[in-house]
Amino acid sequence: MRGINVGGHATIKMSALKDAFEGMGFKDVRTLLASGNVIFECENSDEKMIADKIRSGLKETLKKDIGVILRSRDDLETLRSADPFKGIEVTPSIRLYVTFFAEKTAPRTIAIPYATPQGEFRILRASPLEVFSVLDLAKGKGTPEAMSILEKEFGSNLTTRNWNTVLKTLQ
Repeated sequence: MRGINVGGHATIKMSALKDAFEGMGFKDVRTLLASGNVIFECENSDEKMIADKIRSGLKETLKKDIGVILRSRDDLETLRSADPFKGIEVTPSIRLYVTFFAEKTAPRTIAIPYATPQGEFRILRASPLEVFSVLDLAKGKGTPEAMSILEKEFGSNLTTRNWNTVLKTLQ
């Protein structure tokens, strides 16, 4: 889910989110962390239909418009296998992020790979559905500035997750 419990947006208890998904008929529902990560099973493989069902179901049960971006387990396994952060030395100040798009998207003005002038934020690579980036908190700007660069370049129909969170969804 996009924008849940981040920066004052859509404060929702994960138990309510889980209940809403179960009420929509999804199976083996579990949430991960408190930022709208929902893992579930579904017999339908039409992602647009599933996303529409979730959006309308959340609007009905939680009375909030919530952005929905789906990835299958296979999609996430493919990302993990691609090892998008190979060669990046992770230190206490380094954050690895994956930005997921709801639909195919391309950057508007920057060339990829991209780095801010001080190198605190780098976009390593982008596909039509994801961007892989690195944030170095020791060099200055923090997460909000990095997210604003992503939204400026790719629009707002996206959500960003720490790479560790993505890996946890696969456990």
